[in-house]
Amino acid sequence: MVTLDKIYHAAYVLKSVARRTDLIEAPVLSNGFRMFLKTENLQLTGSFKLRGAYYKISQLSEEQRRAGVIACSAGNHAQGVALAATRMGIKSIVCMPDGAPISKVESTKSLGAEVRLVKGAYDDAAAYAAQLQQETGMTFVHPFNDDEVIAGQGTIGLEILDQLPDVDAVICPIGGGGLISGVAFAIKQLNPNVKVYGVQAENAAGMARSVEQGAPVTLESARTFADGIAVKHPGDLTCAMCQQYVDEIVTVSEDEIAAAILALLEKQKVIAEGAGAVSVAAAMFGKLPIQGKKVVCLISGGNIDVNILSRVITRGLITAGRNATLHIALEDKPGQLLGVSRIVSECGANVVSVFHGHSDANTAVTSCTLTIGLETRDFEQIEEIKRRLTAEGFQLLMGD
Repeated sequence: MVTLDKIYHAAYVLKSVARRTDLIEAPVLSNGFRMFLKTENLQLTGSFKLRGAYYKISQLSEEQRRAGVIACSAGNHAQGVALAATRMGIKSIVCMPDGAPISKVESTKSLGAEVRLVKGAYDDAAAYAAQLQQETGMTFVHPFNDDEVIAGQGTIGLEILDQLPDVDAVICPIGGGGLISGVAFAIKQLNPNVKVYGVQAENAAGMARSVEQGAPVTLESARTFADGIAVKHPGDLTCAMCQQYVDEIVTVSEDEIAAAILALLEKQKVIAEGAGAVSVAAAMFGKLPIQGKKVVCLISGGNIDVNILSRVITRGLITAGRNATLHIALEDKPGQLLGVSRIVSECGANVVSVFHGHSDANTAVTSCTLTIGLETRDFEQIEEIKRRLTAEGFQLLMGD
């Protein structure tokens, strides 16, 4: 059973291990409210998961320590377990889905764990880990559905209240629910007036559906690049705690998550992984009643693969109206490209790619198709360019 005493004990145990992460204001990301970022992406191992994993393992008996520990994870819990076990001289095996980012897999190995890659999603890795635990007798360190793991994560709630005593709301990512269960429990016990909101990726909203139905449900799939919260089946313990202590759960799209990652990176100089950015996405895109409030967005982790980051930045630029592609039908005669370039330049945008072709079956034989990639300021600038092109006789093709 999770208690406030257990969370305070966890805070004592973690004092020499886990970093008390900064709470920083983000005025450039605020719009009608004051946003503060709880930067767990700067935690040791790059994620809050160290807290729960370390506290859980610290409470094992000598016999359990000798047998070793086993865990399943998409990456962040894996690194927390690996670091905690290695520091305490305990053998660890971590089962990870084979689609986990390479950076997380390699980091887990470097921290001393034996990694077993399992085909499928997190839940498939969990099933294999459970089977392995039965065969080996090792202690299973669950990533979220465990009292001591939840207590460890709850130490973040204590820190938030200490760092910002007059906070109005806390926005927290949800995968399996361990983080928000601990944070919400701690906050509601100490200040019930503070709202606690949860956020999930819309393609992996298992907890939202579970709370609606009053019991854990299993999703057919959890397809999101926010791999840290791609959980098909939340815990029964965390589901019950979310029902009791969480005020509302909302979802965000993949494009909204990408835009939040880009905004954090560009405007706040903070690198967040997909799971870590969903709290900011919910605030940025008006998903919650936080106008005029002091709001803490929990950035749960920053372990994003650089290859994924590159794609996310591109997607975020498109979502924010910072990149655009236009397809234009031109008469195949001199000066047409110059006319388009002049309009783009006068509108203040920048051409980054050009493709000129004759293969479109929907255009006249004497015409051609121009595809241009643009760097733009926002959607308003894109529309201005389209209006100018149309006004000067250029024909925009379908999709523009």
